[in-house]
Amino acid sequence: MTVTLAGAMVVAVGGIGPGIAIGLIGAKAVEAIGRNPEATGKILTNMLIAMAFAESIAIYALVSAFVLK
Repeated sequence: MTVTLAGAMVVAVGGIGPGIAIGLIGAKAVEAIGRNPEATGKILTNMLIAMAFAESIAIYALVSAFVLK
């Protein structure tokens, strides 16, 4: 029971940061595209790379939860 709770806490806490980061990245990308529509391709590419890096942190948290089991 304790290990299951610890795994749930790892995933919960490890998902908060990436969730906020992905939201901020998306919001800033939309804002940047609104200011400079000609740069849409470069902005979207950089946005997707940044989101992938943020998502990898959540995946590390999930792997850590599986290691605890």
